[in-house]
Amino acid sequence: MEEVRHLHLLLDEEVRTLSLPLPPLPAGRIPLAPYREDLKAFLGPWAKDARVAYALEGKTLSEFFARTLLAFLGERGLIPFDPMAEELAPLFLEALERELSDPLASAEAINQEAERIRALGGKPPLRRKPGATNLFLETDARRLLFYEGGAFTDGVRRYTAKELGEIARQDPSRLTPAAGLRPVFQDLVLPTAGFVVGPNEFRYVAELSRVYALYGLPVPALFLRLQAVVLEPPIRRILENYRLSPWAFLERGEEAFLEAVRGLLEGYRSLEEELRELLARLEALQAQAKALEPTLERPFRRFRVRLAGEGERLLRKLLRARMGKDAVLMGHLERLKRHLLPLGMPQERVYPFAMYALRHPEALARLVEAPPQGRATLVLG
Repeated sequence: MEEVRHLHLLLDEEVRTLSLPLPPLPAGRIPLAPYREDLKAFLGPWAKDARVAYALEGKTLSEFFARTLLAFLGERGLIPFDPMAEELAPLFLEALERELSDPLASAEAINQEAERIRALGGKPPLRRKPGATNLFLETDARRLLFYEGGAFTDGVRRYTAKELGEIARQDPSRLTPAAGLRPVFQDLVLPTAGFVVGPNEFRYVAELSRVYALYGLPVPALFLRLQAVVLEPPIRRILENYRLSPWAFLERGEEAFLEAVRGLLEGYRSLEEELRELLARLEALQAQAKALEPTLERPFRRFRVRLAGEGERLLRKLLRARMGKDAVLMGHLERLKRHLLPLGMPQERVYPFAMYALRHPEALARLVEAPPQGRATLVLG
C-alpha cells in the first residue's frame, strides 16, 4: 500500500506530504470516508475544483483514483477498469481456478526465466521464494499464499484447494494476482496487443514469458511510456540562466549544477586553467623521463592520473565551499531540487500530473502534443 499511502504536492515552494494510516487491504476495500476531510484540508482550494470535488465523492480509495482519472482524462477516451468490481471480478474466476490447480507452476516459470536472465548477465527483478504462489488472499488483511504439502497457508491459517476454490466462487475479488501474474490475468480477460509500461514494469513483464506460455498467451508488444518533465516559469528561467538541461539535472542532480556554475565563480576558472597547465607540464616531463629511462613511463603516467583525480576532487570541494557561501546559487539549487528532484527522485515519480493541470489550464494539451514515447519537456505558464 506504500504507493497509495502518500500524496506529495509542491505548495508555496515547499514539498508537502499527506500520509494516510491505511489498513493492509486492497485500495478497493478501503473506504474514503475516514480520510476525506484530511484530503480536503491538504488539497486546500483545489478541493473545490469541480474535477477534484467529483473525485472526492468516491466511496473507496480506488474509486477516488478512478474518478480522478475520469475527471481529467475521461473526455479523451480513458476507461478505468476495476478488476474488483462486483460485475467484473467473476471474469477472472477461470484463471484463478487454473492457478489453484497447479499453484507453484507460475512461480517456477518465473524463477526459471530469472535464472536464464541472470546467466546472460541481467538482473531479473522478480524472484519467488520456495513455496510462494502468485496469489494473495484477502481476509482481515491481504496476504501472499504459500503452498506446501498439498495445502495453502497465508501465515495465519491453512486452506485446502477446495476451500480456496469455494472462496473464489463466492467472491473472486478476495483472491488477487501478485505482480508475477497480474499482466497475464489482465491479458486473459482483455486480449492485449500492446502494453505501455514504465522502466521497472518493462523489466518484470519481460521476465514473464514462461508464465504467458503456461497460459497459452503471446507476450504483448511492450512500449516504454513517455518520460516527461514539467517546467514552470521560474525553473525554466533558472535553467536557461545556467544553460543547464533539465534532463542533465534529473540524471546527475547537484553534480550537473556544479558543472554549470563553474565559470560563474570568480577565480575558479583561472585555478582550473592552472591545473590543466600543470598536468600538461607533467605530460611533457613524462616524455623527458621516458627518453632518459623507458621504465619510468608507467610510474609517471600513474602519477599524472592520480594528480588529475586529486586535483578534480579539490576543485569540486572548492566549488562546493564557494557555492555554499553564495545565497543566490544555493537558493537556485534548492529550488531546482524541489521542482525537478523532489525527495531525491525524478519529478514524475513524486508529483501527480493533476497538480500541474490544476495550476495550468494548458497542461493536458501540452501532454497530448508530446510524442508517445521518448522524452518530452512540457513548458507551462
